[in-house]
Amino acid sequence: MFRRYAPKSLYQRVLLIVILPIFLTQAVVTYIFFDRHWDRISANLSNNVAGQIALITRLYEATPDDDARAELVAWALDDLDIKVSLEAGATIPADDRLSPFNVYNVVLNNRLRSRIDQPYRFDTQSFRDHIEVRVQLDEGALSFLVLRERAFATTGPIFLFWLIGTSFLLGWVATVFMRNQVKSILRLARAAEAFGRGRDAPDFRPGGATEVRKAGYAFIAMRERIKRHLDQRASMLAGVSHDLRTPLTRIKLGLELEKSSPEIDALRNDVLEMERMVEAYLDFARNEAADEDPAAFNLGALLREIAENARRAGGVVHLDAPETINVVARRSALQRAIDNLISNGLRHGSAVWIEAHGGERATTIHVDDDGPGIEPERHDDVFKPFTRLDEARSLNESGVGMGLTIVRDVARSHGGDVTLSTSARGGLRATIELPV
Repeated sequence: MFRRYAPKSLYQRVLLIVILPIFLTQAVVTYIFFDRHWDRISANLSNNVAGQIALITRLYEATPDDDARAELVAWALDDLDIKVSLEAGATIPADDRLSPFNVYNVVLNNRLRSRIDQPYRFDTQSFRDHIEVRVQLDEGALSFLVLRERAFATTGPIFLFWLIGTSFLLGWVATVFMRNQVKSILRLARAAEAFGRGRDAPDFRPGGATEVRKAGYAFIAMRERIKRHLDQRASMLAGVSHDLRTPLTRIKLGLELEKSSPEIDALRNDVLEMERMVEAYLDFARNEAADEDPAAFNLGALLREIAENARRAGGVVHLDAPETINVVARRSALQRAIDNLISNGLRHGSAVWIEAHGGERATTIHVDDDGPGIEPERHDDVFKPFTRLDEARSLNESGVGMGLTIVRDVARSHGGDVTLSTSARGGLRATIELPV
């Protein structure tokens, strides 16, 4: 359950690891401060104020002389900062006036109830810097005006403001810092994804933390090794195939000078087969060594061109492709791959159907035929180089074993893939998926 709702990206997880402890620590500190420190101080202050009010009330009742009472009021104002006055004949209101933002009204009320025997009423709402307590006496209402900071700890909101402010400041700093660190990882991921789709990404420069830079430089070194390996393999294959043409040509000329016989005819067929093999290897080498950069083009226009070429050659090709599909790919390589699929379908069937669909994540191209098809358990085998199936159905161009190898190589060089399945037309369906 936790894994389902846990953040998936590295950026979100790091933020959770960094920011969550900050806010948890601040929450614990806030709880301890208010529960143990601020509550206790406020309770003591309220208790002292209630005791002073109770003492002044008793002294005021015990001193009937007006001059003595006036002196008591002056002492309370000078020594205790409590302003005392008597409203003769007045009665206190029945209800208290309590500020809704003061969480310690109950504390003050409990302290007053435990210290004062007479009826009382207190007001924490009418005055900004003071609270008023009125005590009912026989001769009127005795009013006490006390500074708010003497009854409650008023520094709590300031502490809370700074606590929340610093938490958000630390969270913002952590967010900005982690965003900059994750950016370098995302640049490395985009460069690796582009290289997997056949794009070189020459603008990539390693950055960020030391570990991320090391991964970036390792990616650049790996990319150069892969490119050298591909170039060397293509050059070697092209060189060997090219060099084979010279002795094959001499053998072919020598056989043409010989009189026809079953043995000579068999040798001529072998030479033709070897020529087809050399052409297939050269075709594969040209695809490996292609230095064409991926570019955006209209896939529907390319498919119409391929279908028209196949029709001119005598094939029956049906096309269903919207004109609004655009892809970023190597046009000539993709054309060669689709040509291979169409020629294979026409070789083993009477017609070929081409469909193309554009999606949010990938563009899909289907090539169906009505031939004999291939058993599902053999679908993976036909992608292996130099693999030949039985005579009933060989998807590999001219029986050499490179047709579908070239198609898969083209698809994977663009970051996609090619798969085989049974077609609704009765034959084989080849599906090329190119990521958007």
